[in-house]
Amino acid sequence: MKKYRQSLAKGLIGCAIALTFASCASTRNVPYFENIPDSTKEKTVANAIYKDPVIIPDDILSVTIVTIDPTTSAPVNQAANVPVSASSTSTTSSVPGLLVDKDGNISLPIIGIVKVGGLTTFQAKALLKEKAAQYFKDPDVQLRFANFKITVLGEVAHPSSFIMPNEKISVLDAIGMAGDLTIYGRRENVMVIRDNDGKRELARLNLNSTDLFNSPYFYLKQNDVVYVEPNKSKIVQADASQTLIITIAASITAALLVLLIRIH
Repeated sequence: MKKYRQSLAKGLIGCAIALTFASCASTRNVPYFENIPDSTKEKTVANAIYKDPVIIPDDILSVTIVTIDPTTSAPVNQAANVPVSASSTSTTSSVPGLLVDKDGNISLPIIGIVKVGGLTTFQAKALLKEKAAQYFKDPDVQLRFANFKITVLGEVAHPSSFIMPNEKISVLDAIGMAGDLTIYGRRENVMVIRDNDGKRELARLNLNSTDLFNSPYFYLKQNDVVYVEPNKSKIVQADASQTLIITIAASITAALLVLLIRIH
């Protein structure tokens, strides 16, 4: 009986140790661009081709017409900077600007309706300047996206939607704004979800490889969603409470058995 108790105690102690190590184990594939050797001083990689985003329905444009006499263009600028209700857009709050309607048009006082859908902001700016020149002397037009939104979800420090300050935003910029990946994020499998003419496009990016810079999804478009999947360690952590309880229970049981064996 004594030998049986000793064997049982040793088995329980072994299980407790194994469970403890299992609960502490994690896969930490942390560094980015691991395919660059430590001994490499310089490495040149091809850049992804950047394409200016085009204006689509439900975009909000910030438009300002600058003239020699600001009072002449004031009615246009005031109307162009009225907050657009969140109920009519995909944004989470009101944004000052002009809402692009379903036909790709914006409407301005004096100038009238202008079709900007399918144009880049540079092209739309040139078109508005041409239209404004019919009513104002030597006008200058400032135009940009007011709701260039990118959403970052999953294993990042601060998942959220972000209104970007400019159009040329890379997936690394977006991840940086979200506070970088957590220790549990799968750096080799970051997903970009894109709405392209009503169709969902899904692309997987590997942040461990410099091939990332060649991807057509390296630069993001408005309303893109970046999703960082959790790794196996996150799954282990999600069950950590249960594992911890089992470990503690096994340790206590083993300690009690050892105590009983010594007493007898």
